[in-house]
Amino acid sequence: MRKLKLQELNRLSIPEYKDSNKLPIVVVLDNIRSGLNIGSFFRTGDAFRIEKIYLTGITATPPHREITKTAIGATESVDWAYVEDVVECVKQLKEQSFTIYGIEQTDSSVPLTNINESNSIHPVALVFGNEVNGLTDAILPLIDRSVEIEQFGTKHSLNVSVCAGICLWHFAAQLNRARRPDL
Repeated sequence: MRKLKLQELNRLSIPEYKDSNKLPIVVVLDNIRSGLNIGSFFRTGDAFRIEKIYLTGITATPPHREITKTAIGATESVDWAYVEDVVECVKQLKEQSFTIYGIEQTDSSVPLTNINESNSIHPVALVFGNEVNGLTDAILPLIDRSVEIEQFGTKHSLNVSVCAGICLWHFAAQLNRARRPDL
């Protein structure tokens, strides 16, 4: 066994990525305060070839030193937009027939493992909230489903960028098998 060299990984160039088919997934960042977390969202979004990231509220935008540090160039490949008001952003996505998943612990959350999007005809929006306060209360009525990752230790939550990696992998795995045989 040997580790592969970077050139052996056969990754897309940025222009090839821009022209490629994307999974019908967008991410909405609701007031994420850490540039390092934001950069991680870009890098993970690139890995799973998502359509777009929406940055809302106090969420910093590229170019930003901390975002650049963890994104490692993914701000150039993944499409993004800044929308000041998260409520307006989610409303616009609903009007475009996105199924809205709020990644949050609520009294009606379902475990991520119970979510099956493999037969859905709608694109998916995953909304991630602030590191301390979670999702903005005003968007809770707009969310189609609240999802949480089951945990078995003493902590009440995961780091938001770790949560993103788990959630995006779950949704991407299902949608890749169902919708994008070319990926």
